[in-house]
Amino acid sequence: MRIGQLAQIAGIDTQTIRFYEQQGLLPPPERQENGYRVYTEKHGEWLAFIRRCRVLDLSLTEIRELQSYQDDPRQPCTAVNAMLDDHISHVRSQITALQALEQQLVSLRASCNEGREINACGILTGISEESKQQLYRASSGRKD
Repeated sequence: MRIGQLAQIAGIDTQTIRFYEQQGLLPPPERQENGYRVYTEKHGEWLAFIRRCRVLDLSLTEIRELQSYQDDPRQPCTAVNAMLDDHISHVRSQITALQALEQQLVSLRASCNEGREINACGILTGISEESKQQLYRASSGRKD
């Protein structure tokens, strides 16, 4: 099958397929005499695996690592477990950061009631004040 057919089956853009090939995540396909790529069902399976990994927010490096484990299926999956444990820890850190961001946004939103004019907007004032404080801390070398 050609790249357009594979893209349609996989539900991704042809540029994404080329990108995964360039990154070494997808083996290069055979080429016809006219230079067209010829993909197989196996390419579709690899793409499905890559897409599922991306949905799980795994990095390209992590996907490459998982693929290398698949190439040696008799080894224990200890390394896979360790990689996933690291990823879970990373996701938990992101959740914590997003919760802190949510609290900041809720606090900002609470600082402005309906009916105010822009010059009295608590949200804009809050953002401006925090920006000034960050600038001051950066210029004075403070890290707080």
